[in-house]
Amino acid sequence: MKGIVCKVCGYISINGKAPEKCPVCGAPASAFKEDPKAIKTAEDEVNLSEKHTPVITIARKCGLIPEGCQDVHAKVGKIQHPMLVEHYITTIDFYLDKEFLARVHLTPEKLNPAAALHLKAESGKLSVVEHCNLHGAWIAETDL
Repeated sequence: MKGIVCKVCGYISINGKAPEKCPVCGAPASAFKEDPKAIKTAEDEVNLSEKHTPVITIARKCGLIPEGCQDVHAKVGKIQHPMLVEHYITTIDFYLDKEFLARVHLTPEKLNPAAALHLKAESGKLSVVEHCNLHGAWIAETDL
């Protein structure tokens, strides 16, 4: 899948255009480069997809914020991805309607390959992109 990648931090714009300023590191639009193979999907590499494609779960009722919040959980892989120093998930990025929301940085050996958000939005298309240090970026999407 095509993406526009920040050459400084690896953030991938999935809305078809480079931002004026990278929402992760602040790099200018000139730091972005289009990459037709920036993000993999389950259909791209079937033999790797079960450990790399994010699995998204939406909890309509938040356990922490009682009003106007949905919990969004993303774990990496139907089969849990390893979190070893030599092979791990570096970041998980969240997007709503192809616009960046948040990035979670993960540390090998100390964390599981998962992240969660408390989302105010009630509708839209949620996209989750995980970055594996060996196998690149993988995406999954769902409607809220």
